[in-house]
Amino acid sequence: MTTLLILGGTGLVGQQLLAQALADPRVDRVLAPTRRPLAAHAKLSNPSIDYAQLPDQADWWRADAVLCALGTTIRIAGSQAAFRQVDHDFVLAAAALARRHGTPSFVLNSSLGADARSRSFYLRVKGEIEDDLAKLGFASLTVVRPSLLDGGPRPDSRPGERAAIAIGKCLGPLLAKRWRPVATARVAAAMLAAARASAPGCHYIESDQLHP
Repeated sequence: MTTLLILGGTGLVGQQLLAQALADPRVDRVLAPTRRPLAAHAKLSNPSIDYAQLPDQADWWRADAVLCALGTTIRIAGSQAAFRQVDHDFVLAAAALARRHGTPSFVLNSSLGADARSRSFYLRVKGEIEDDLAKLGFASLTVVRPSLLDGGPRPDSRPGERAAIAIGKCLGPLLAKRWRPVATARVAAAMLAAARASAPGCHYIESDQLHP
């Protein structure tokens, strides 16, 4: 693997992706466009980006693989429409540009239960972006579907999520693997492994596969 394009590099999974990719001797270059600047690194290219106005001709759209951890929550976004814009529209627009510039492989961090026919708005949007990415024609597409993410303290307060993670950890051995909280480092590692393999076709990594 030579060049990776990481989308959403400032989020919990994105930060792990960035750290693991920069530490991996098999990765020569990491492209990580963000709104907020990242810490400098010899292997890192960090262009400033506005997902509402993506540049069509930027040369950093061309990579060996895209790893996408771009996403938000309805509470942070402020509305269902704003959430869908980030988790569907922005992801799809960036993926289409990468594909147009010749990037052959795409890896998406999605969600357990993602289904375009779901009654849950959140899971329905996640399912829709999975389906729409599959139509872009990437030679390799991998979708990772973790359960609740365990990435340590967040800068934004999420008491309900913290409680769910705490309960999940306490009940760990009693819960089926698919329902257990998943460490963000494991999600990132699975995504990087999928990008390195870039196996032809469409592949899904379910939450239970992210546990030892």
